[in-house]
Amino acid sequence: MAGKFQGRDGLRSVWCWRRALDGSAKYVSFEKMSETQQPATHIFAINWRCKHTWRTASVNTLWCLLGCSIGDFGTILYFQLTGIAWPVWAIMSLAIVNGLLTSIALETVILSRQMALNLAFKTAIGMSLISMVSMELAMNLVDVAMTGGAILTLWVLPFMLLAGFITPLPYNYWRLKALGKACH
Repeated sequence: MAGKFQGRDGLRSVWCWRRALDGSAKYVSFEKMSETQQPATHIFAINWRCKHTWRTASVNTLWCLLGCSIGDFGTILYFQLTGIAWPVWAIMSLAIVNGLLTSIALETVILSRQMALNLAFKTAIGMSLISMVSMELAMNLVDVAMTGGAILTLWVLPFMLLAGFITPLPYNYWRLKALGKACH
């Protein structure tokens, strides 16, 4: 449990309960410090066992995976079916860019149901690129490692999707728990 309180002097006090190694609860407070002066350790001292946050982070990651995989798989499949002779690294780079673009487009459509289209687009652009890029890299590295190139086969797709889901999940959990920011 953690919280922030604004003091009369405009500075914030941050408090949280932490579990010691012996299982006892310990109250920790960083008092009279501005938000920029807070020690970096408080954003890393989170509860990694919160089922609700893991569930939320997993759903967010799955939405990202759907958007990223559409562009990624579409690009690889296009080059595979047309036989255009590009180097593997160039195909994978283009697949990553297209995966990012389709993820942003999908998220814009989803968010446009809740807000104006221009605000939905700005929100989608501002989402965590770290999460999306790590997802794309993991998927493409698995593809190259298992097939030897930019090749889609039915047997490699589950491994690519699993790697794409597992890789950014801890970051998405941390971002949601420590910073209160969802990637999606």
